[in-house]
Amino acid sequence: MKKLTILTGAGISAESGIKTFRDGDGLWENHSITDVASPQGWRKDRALVLEFYNQRRRQLHEVEPNDAHRLIADLEKHFDVQIITQNIDDLHERAGSSNIIHLHGELFKSCSCNNKNLVYDQKEDINIGDKAEDGAQLRPFIVWFGEDVPLMKEATKLAKEADIFLVIGTSLQVYPAAGLLHDIKDDCLLIVINPNETGVGYGQRAVVMKETATKGMKLLYDKLLDLA
Repeated sequence: MKKLTILTGAGISAESGIKTFRDGDGLWENHSITDVASPQGWRKDRALVLEFYNQRRRQLHEVEPNDAHRLIADLEKHFDVQIITQNIDDLHERAGSSNIIHLHGELFKSCSCNNKNLVYDQKEDINIGDKAEDGAQLRPFIVWFGEDVPLMKEATKLAKEADIFLVIGTSLQVYPAAGLLHDIKDDCLLIVINPNETGVGYGQRAVVMKETATKGMKLLYDKLLDLA
């Protein structure tokens, strides 16, 4: 099977009703990114950070995978599919995909604030006073701005091995994920699905589809099967 590596971002989850990470005003749910998605914000106001992610987690219980997620899962019948996602939701898993790297963490997990290797399933709220086994406060299992991205090495390996590299719903403004395009092989087919794409940053080699994730995947699906 050909190796199909798929990089997904906020655009694919937005069609399931999950709000995108950043709005045009630079705020996220009326909070600055620093206040709710950085180690500094955690040190400043743990209660605010926990409630922010508790709200995200409650919303995740209410949404479902969309056709783009399901079509990606179906491609496993025809390709060796590996997903690298910037999203912290579990919609790829629920759609049936098997191989997923969550670069920025997972909303349905928590960890010790002193040891991110102590990880727990977390489907409900995290409250002040909820402790890990080392006695430290539980925090969201999220890679915040300013923190290392531990799965980046694995993602880079998948990018280098890809025969086809498909980008869906991300403008690749956030590093280090944006750097994955520099790792794909010269003969790797690069396809981009993004309604707001201008072509900047992808270079001339990219096949760009200025469509939403669901419409783009429906248009692309049969063409991908021809390449299998």
